[in-house]
Amino acid sequence: MRILGIDPGYAIVGWGVLDSRPGAFELKGFGAILTEADLPFPKRLAIIAADMEELLDKYQPDCLAIEKLYFNTNTTTAIDVAQARGVIVAACAGRNIPVSEYTPSQVKQSVVGYGKAEKAQVMEMVRKLLKLEKVPRPDDTADALALAITHSHVATGAVFSAGLKERKGI
Repeated sequence: MRILGIDPGYAIVGWGVLDSRPGAFELKGFGAILTEADLPFPKRLAIIAADMEELLDKYQPDCLAIEKLYFNTNTTTAIDVAQARGVIVAACAGRNIPVSEYTPSQVKQSVVGYGKAEKAQVMEMVRKLLKLEKVPRPDDTADALALAITHSHVATGAVFSAGLKERKGI
């Protein structure tokens, strides 16, 4: 199963792609979609949309794992991130790619084994699980890989495979 993990944002969208099979991960790629602060917001969304289409074309993921939005203070930021997230989800939905959402505590629990783990612990576990020399940068990229790892842990054979077969017409 090929998983595209996304840490949504509008300045930085972290992404990571893993091939997952029981007990093993194969890292296919990771990086970040960057938009400049001085660009009009609609242009930033257009850049995210175009770059997402390129990622989907290049990696042909079976599914998307994306962070569920949680904001408790800045509603302006929340709305902008939600719009960027919508562009990302729409790109996947347009290709019938299933979307799964995970909260930060679910990711921490899955990757570290403790739902209140520190960010540095999650990043270090991502490095270890993927056998990398260094933690991927920017942080958003490591977060995206943690989301992909989480989905790999959550997606169980029979239920996931049935949906995948249906989507691919098998």
